Amino acid sequence: MTALIRERLATVPPRPGCYIMRDRQGVIIYVGKAKNLKRRVSSYFRPGARHAPKVRSMVSTVHDFEFMTVKNEAEALLTEASLIKRHKPRFNILMRDDKRYLALRAEPGEPWPRFSCVRIVRDDGARYFGPFPSSPVVRAAKDFVEKRYGIRECEDILPDSQTHLHCLAETIRTCSAPCVGKITREEYRARFDEACEFLAGKRPEVIAELEAQMRAASSAGRYEKAAGLRDTIIALRQMTKAHFVRRTPQMHREDALRGIAELAEAIGLSAPPRTIECVDISNLFGTHNVASLVVARDGLPDARYYRHFKISSFEGADDPRAMAEVVRRRYGPESMLLATSPRADLYICDGGVTQLRAARAVFAELGIADIPTIGLAKRQEEIVLDDGRDSILLPRDSQGLFVITRLRDEAHRFAITFHRSLRERAIRQSVLDEIPGIGEAKKVKLLKAFHSIRGIASARLEDVRAAAGLTLETARELLRRLNRE
Repeated sequence: MTALIRERLATVPPRPGCYIMRDRQGVIIYVGKAKNLKRRVSSYFRPGARHAPKVRSMVSTVHDFEFMTVKNEAEALLTEASLIKRHKPRFNILMRDDKRYLALRAEPGEPWPRFSCVRIVRDDGARYFGPFPSSPVVRAAKDFVEKRYGIRECEDILPDSQTHLHCLAETIRTCSAPCVGKITREEYRARFDEACEFLAGKRPEVIAELEAQMRAASSAGRYEKAAGLRDTIIALRQMTKAHFVRRTPQMHREDALRGIAELAEAIGLSAPPRTIECVDISNLFGTHNVASLVVARDGLPDARYYRHFKISSFEGADDPRAMAEVVRRRYGPESMLLATSPRADLYICDGGVTQLRAARAVFAELGIADIPTIGLAKRQEEIVLDDGRDSILLPRDSQGLFVITRLRDEAHRFAITFHRSLRERAIRQSVLDEIPGIGEAKKVKLLKAFHSIRGIASARLEDVRAAAGLTLETARELLRRLNRE
């Protein structure tokens, strides 16, 4: 382990994210993802680690690495895929084992359609749900819809009596047995369409029904059944929650007003929160530590009061500390926002109890006791409290849930746009500005062709000249300076 690698490892947080390995020329050689970045990246450089030959070869080539944190494992998966597609690192190709994440495929074109688990999503006219990082989630969802809606699991395109002869699905899995005419094609198709609607997140009442069954089983002392239902509910929520969130942009004023009334009742507020603020903390590659504050008025986002904060009191990733800074800058006595933005009736911290406690500590420090403050944990969309009450899990079809998840997603989107502006500003202030003969247009062409300063530095002289139409002298001077840096 080199001194540079050791120094880099000290800054890696134990959070979900992606990491980028580079060789001595700055070329990206591997992109990976992790649920815990610190544990995963450290494992590559652990003394005595017994890696496979290809991994050993990659590690021996690594000169430096970067990382970025994201919200969860699913986002890490999508970011990893995007980076690999963009940079095509050679070790990702060498180490690929052809294993991809599972998706659920529905084939509406079959005479008796069914569901299947697949690892490749194709543009073939079929309907896909996923892919998802967790294979058990996909398999549990498939098992549930087959049993609930009587969907066949056999692979024959046209199942018949011979298929039925060797199949026990009708007996042990509640298959509707279309192979022997126990259901008409129209009835079967209706069941299949209903199953697809459920997987698309349009039947939240089904999960509510399972929750009622789980509570009844628990009350009757049937704890194994209750635990099984609980696991099924968790899997189905993960499978369908993205679709629930997508419904929120169509929220109308009446739904929003009903949502804030539901929130008031669930949290125990004396009146519906007419003004809600939500704060998201985010950082990129361990830098650009920023926060976004978004506001909903009467349950609907109001962009007039959105604000960005560049965290200035410290460096690195520390969400609770960043949350405390935002509250102080928003509500402290020297804040300019006190006169220009409406005071919150509800303050939401995007995150768990640590961010919530940090925010509440600053409110107490400022002598503010009349702004209710909650956290929103993304894993199960739980409302987190720290006043002794249990977390609150609103029904999946709750308008109150739609209000706060929409606002949380707005906060995340707003933070991403701020990151983009910071990156663009960094590009404008890059070392390329110091090279005579390279203006804004040529700089953009170079970065578009080689993606980064490192990419330009490792490129061939003729390629650099051709990418931006540089003279031979300018291209030589550019490469000389970049490689010196």
